[in-house]
Amino acid sequence: MSNLLSQPWVIGLMATLLIGGVLSAVHHAEVIAHKTGEPLGTLVLAISVTIIEVSLIIAMMLSGHEGSQFIARDAVFAAVMIVANGVVGLCIFVGGLKHREMSFRIEGTNSTLAILAALATFTLVMPVVTTSTPGPDFTKSQLAFAGVTSFILYGAFLFFQNVSHRDYFLPLDSEKRCDCDEHAEKPSNTKTAISSLLLLLSLIAVVALAKALSPAIEAGVQAVGAPKEVVGIAIALLVLLPESFAAVRAAVANRLQSSLNLALGSAVASIGLTIPAVACIAIFFDLPISLGINNLSIVLLYLSLFISVLTMAIGKTTMLQGVIHLIIFFEYLFLSLVP
Repeated sequence: MSNLLSQPWVIGLMATLLIGGVLSAVHHAEVIAHKTGEPLGTLVLAISVTIIEVSLIIAMMLSGHEGSQFIARDAVFAAVMIVANGVVGLCIFVGGLKHREMSFRIEGTNSTLAILAALATFTLVMPVVTTSTPGPDFTKSQLAFAGVTSFILYGAFLFFQNVSHRDYFLPLDSEKRCDCDEHAEKPSNTKTAISSLLLLLSLIAVVALAKALSPAIEAGVQAVGAPKEVVGIAIALLVLLPESFAAVRAAVANRLQSSLNLALGSAVASIGLTIPAVACIAIFFDLPISLGINNLSIVLLYLSLFISVLTMAIGKTTMLQGVIHLIIFFEYLFLSLVP
């Protein structure tokens, strides 16, 4: 069976099916989002994508392969960098090309960035400066505390986004006038229920296919002599495909608020849900796990957060901000291959 899965045509077929599963997940998540409205609709896809990421990370941790203790760190850090620079930059760039200038609400976006900065620091940077263990690792009690605080922060964010200050994440009036879906009839309860079931099936298929492709990804990384961290980047790129596709589509339709809800929400979920899950697994099964990133990654992380704050400062974006974020993203990719 393993020989069959290593055949190029089988890998190509699984990759094609994976892309089909991603597009299916995006479609059915958008049906649900249209029914529930913003910002709850974007939350559906964000949590769905995070479920994929958590499943893949845990599967690779339990496999016990060499370097499996770093997979959570690499995948989570890659997700933050891909979202904060790649996805956000691409959305702002393509939206700026078509609409010159786009607007969004700074209240919700800046709050999301604050949560993201705190989560990234607590889980990816703090292990580097703690002194209870040698190297960039947490003790079990520190890991448990990081998992609990990450989950609490994410829960607070969900309450803020969907209950207490929901209006901070709603599209601006100018976006509503440009949104052709605003006047479309909402799907029926039956159609929404069917889409919910098909979304679940699509996600299961994506998880299974991505897990089946992971050995081929690892073998490819090893064959070209790339650093092990590239495996985490590949996983993050795979699991973020549905959200990235939906975010860019929203930006092209001049709905930058929806794009930012999707992108930044997925980055927050990537840490706020993934870290508690992997912390539980690591503690329960007594698995080694290392979350601390190196000095180069710390510089890139805080550069990304600093530029993101400047980008979101005035509630308007142009193509220039998109170019800046994309250049940082390409810098991250290049330095991951040539550290």
